[in-house]
Amino acid sequence: MRRAAFEIYAYAAPAILAPLTFWLWWHRYDGALGPTLTAWLVPVLYAYIVPAVGTNVLRVWEFDTRVRIGRFRPQHGFVFGSATAALAWLCHGEPATDWTGVARTSAWLGVVLGSVNVIYDVKLLESGVLRVYNQPWAEGRGSAEIVLDYAPWFFGAFGAVYGAALGTAELLATQGRLTGAAVPGFVALALAVAIAVPVAGYWLQSLRRHGHSGCRPVARIEP
Repeated sequence: MRRAAFEIYAYAAPAILAPLTFWLWWHRYDGALGPTLTAWLVPVLYAYIVPAVGTNVLRVWEFDTRVRIGRFRPQHGFVFGSATAALAWLCHGEPATDWTGVARTSAWLGVVLGSVNVIYDVKLLESGVLRVYNQPWAEGRGSAEIVLDYAPWFFGAFGAVYGAALGTAELLATQGRLTGAAVPGFVALALAVAIAVPVAGYWLQSLRRHGHSGCRPVARIEP
């Protein structure tokens, strides 16, 4: 039953949330493209690039769903991205007008996205939709320990960078500095940092904890 619910959500939620959240952010920012695309597009692209590499290139993660491209479900960017944009919109207060506001948005989204996605991935692992072949999995540990090995970086750190980018976009937009040709460059930079920080943090953490990068599937340790 739980597995069926996750599979229904994986198609129904993006179909509803993807257009809805774009409209909500567009309305929130009165049509300002820079902040709107930062809020909506960055998590969608992040959730295509990082999991696609993690599943089909590094083979550390795997989705067990009916429709897949290799080990990756093709709609995953919108599953994570639209839900992230929705959570960010629900948590969003006043747009940042100074760097204190940027820091506040960063901290808040880091905590919210980190916490929510830890719970979600634990349930996803328990349902069998997601498989993760990391060190805790190799040692036969439970779903929570498997998820906590990567989630604080790939969700919490991403949320902090995403929040900082969103706050910065708001600040620059109020100053009239995020318009026209500056928008694609800003979004690309925000995405690059949002990928680099979690990946680097996870890699360094894995080296310290496990003695390897964590970027390859770990062989199961038989009792």
